[in-house]
Amino acid sequence: MQITDVRVRKVAKEGKLKAVVSITIDDEFVVHDIKVIEGEKGLFIAMPSKKAMDGEYRDIAHPINSDTRERIQTMILEKYQVAAEEEEV
Repeated sequence: MQITDVRVRKVAKEGKLKAVVSITIDDEFVVHDIKVIEGEKGLFIAMPSKKAMDGEYRDIAHPINSDTRERIQTMILEKYQVAAEEEEV
């Protein structure tokens, strides 16, 4: 599996949500609404989710293992940093 495209949409307002991201996998499959969030230990991603009948949020799409999650997160955060630096210029 290769992430072939990452599109970052920065969020203008103040708060923990910093950006919403879409990734394309193998030029064939897109996952929208991945969130870049500022946490106590730094930036992390949250996969797209929806609120269930019991009020809990459940991921709609997510990696099966931690290695895949780490690869996705690393690529997204690298692209986010590039977008943030371009905005500062």
